[in-house]
Amino acid sequence: MPRRKQAKRTTVKDLRSILRLTYEQGLSVRAVSERLQISKTSVATYLLRAREAGLSWPLPPICESEAALQRALFLRVGRPPQDLSEPEWPRVAQELKRKGVTLTLLWQEYRTAHPDGYGYTWFCEKFDAYRRRANPTFRHRHAAGAVMQTDYAGPTVEVTDPQTGEIRQAQIFVAVLGASSLTFAMASFGQRLPDWIEGQTRALSYFGGVPKAIVCDNLKAGVVKALWFEPTLNQTFAAMAEHYDTTILPTRSRKPRDKGKVEGAVLIVERWVLARLRHRRFFNLTDLNAAIGGLLEELNNRPMRHIGKSRRQLFEEIEREALAPLPSEPFEYAEWKTAKVHPDYHVEVDKTFYSVPHRLIGRRVDVRLTYRAVEIFQDHTRVASHVRRSQRSGHVTVNEHMPKAHQRYANMTPASLIKMAARVGVNAATLVERMMRERPHPEQGYRSAMGIIALARRYERNRLEAACERALAINAINYSSVSAILKSGLDRASPAAEPIKATPSHANIRGGAYYQ
Repeated sequence: MPRRKQAKRTTVKDLRSILRLTYEQGLSVRAVSERLQISKTSVATYLLRAREAGLSWPLPPICESEAALQRALFLRVGRPPQDLSEPEWPRVAQELKRKGVTLTLLWQEYRTAHPDGYGYTWFCEKFDAYRRRANPTFRHRHAAGAVMQTDYAGPTVEVTDPQTGEIRQAQIFVAVLGASSLTFAMASFGQRLPDWIEGQTRALSYFGGVPKAIVCDNLKAGVVKALWFEPTLNQTFAAMAEHYDTTILPTRSRKPRDKGKVEGAVLIVERWVLARLRHRRFFNLTDLNAAIGGLLEELNNRPMRHIGKSRRQLFEEIEREALAPLPSEPFEYAEWKTAKVHPDYHVEVDKTFYSVPHRLIGRRVDVRLTYRAVEIFQDHTRVASHVRRSQRSGHVTVNEHMPKAHQRYANMTPASLIKMAARVGVNAATLVERMMRERPHPEQGYRSAMGIIALARRYERNRLEAACERALAINAINYSSVSAILKSGLDRASPAAEPIKATPSHANIRGGAYYQ
């Protein structure tokens, strides 16, 4: 049986190597143990002794000799502190929220101010005790700029229509920042997707920046599939997150602790804001939101009892700079829908038909609907864009979306067809004008008119003009008659030059005297 390898004895030289590899090269305890062939327990113990002594790397000049280093590391152990001054624990908790600040760094700053003060272990134990006293839920500590939590309050506020007297219940949207607890609230008439998106965007505008993540409730308007590991967001909600370059983190259903910060903020808004508005009457959302905004300022400027500072002060000190800047343009609300391209290369959106390239007939496309525009995408590529019609009816068509055969008739009007026929002659223009005027709808004569104009490509213009003149004389107002005249050559003989044949006498012909 092989003998167990025995860990070597640690020397002062090894202590220097431990400190150098840990603080200069950033190696872990395991990596230092493997490099120096020293047990992990020994490495961790000596690092703890170095922290207790306030030592790191490089060593101060006073510890250059081996004897001085041993005294600093081993003779202080068990010796009671000479300076019994305690740190300001609220300030320690506040500083710990800053990015990159650790408890070790704060203890080192404390020992710099109090060289004979308490050690690192005592410092950590006392701070944990303070956290439990100050806030039992402090284990969910949020770094500055890390998260904004949002939700709707349960109570509503009545808004009365001054004309009809109808009473509507306004919903209260609440948002809060994780580190400073700065709170925002607003009223809307529902919890639909437009209301939800407006609440998020107005909250970000109120805070003046964007956090790294938005923790929200599993609202059906914003979350399509509420899976904890891989939730599916509504396309509009996802587009909003992409616009602000943040991450959406929906919570689990019926798990209020996942968003404990906003649950507390909702309770505060209900007590500090809504309870004070219970005796007031509102006739529109503008007045209601103005009243909510005034009480919010009082709430955010009011000192918090356990911290001694207001939410606004904490925000200005630790969280404003940690937020990412707002985009240069505000988010434009847009709804996403799926539609199938009809055989006439149009899609129906909000009871109006918009054209797409005819090659997409029968395909399914994504439609982005904003207040002003309708954008149509196929495989994440925009294939059409239209100005949104205010009226819910009719067709909006782009000529380039039509097949070539359809484009020929796209811009036709009676005036344009008459103008084209006038290039042949006056009789051709007159014939085309009568062709459309004498039909119930002018469009019914478009094809015949185009046929007559097309005859100019096969016959000389003077012949076509003469054929139209003859057709007018015999009242044959159609394409077939003009084409037959040209084929038979009758256009070369004027109708007035032909002799008038006398009516033959016959027993069955009564004559004009019969009716006198």
